[in-house]
Amino acid sequence: MSVHAAPIPVLHVDNNYQRVKRIVDVVFTLLIMVPLCIVTAIVALVILLDSKGPIFFRQKRVGQNGSEFEMLKFRSMYHNSNDALHRKAIHQFMNGGSLSHKDDDSKRYKLTNDARVTRVGRFLRRTSIDELPQFFNVLRGHMTLVGPRPALRYEVELYSNHDHLRLSGKPGLTGPWQVYGRSKVSFQEMVQMDIDYLHQQSVRQDLKLIILTVPVMLLGHGAA
Repeated sequence: MSVHAAPIPVLHVDNNYQRVKRIVDVVFTLLIMVPLCIVTAIVALVILLDSKGPIFFRQKRVGQNGSEFEMLKFRSMYHNSNDALHRKAIHQFMNGGSLSHKDDDSKRYKLTNDARVTRVGRFLRRTSIDELPQFFNVLRGHMTLVGPRPALRYEVELYSNHDHLRLSGKPGLTGPWQVYGRSKVSFQEMVQMDIDYLHQQSVRQDLKLIILTVPVMLLGHGAA
């Protein structure tokens, strides 16, 4: 299902690169499947003990060329939390504001003091463990290891034509924004980082970003 009726601007990507990228996605994900399943079992138990609700949080996101898919995350909020606060915050962020309630430009994309987040959820978000189920999205072909941040439907509805260029590639588990910007940059800077990546993407660049993601996760830099 497309979330934008008008033609969406796209960037053309080399087909050979796309094929190699898909092979890397599948091989890497299969190699870590055993430890991933072990971590999933442990995290699932902790989530169930901490609060009522499902283990996974399923949310519609906008993928390549505007198509929608269901993205998986470990549930980090109380079940059936209202998303009105986040919708309002995203609108504010896209208009140049900050999501943080603190006077700290290093956390512009971080919605602080969010009462919807559980005790365990705060740890999962800080370490980015809540994102691990997205490896299953990668296997299904909805996402890739490296690409633009998965967009929300109500975010895309506010996109300009230029912003739509970031939908030319599959959304990724990591990317330049997660490695170099994350909670420190404005919305337009984040969009431009994604578009620049799509212009310059290569297997070598992807491998570099995957490697650089590890210390970002371990140290929790800019985790939102």
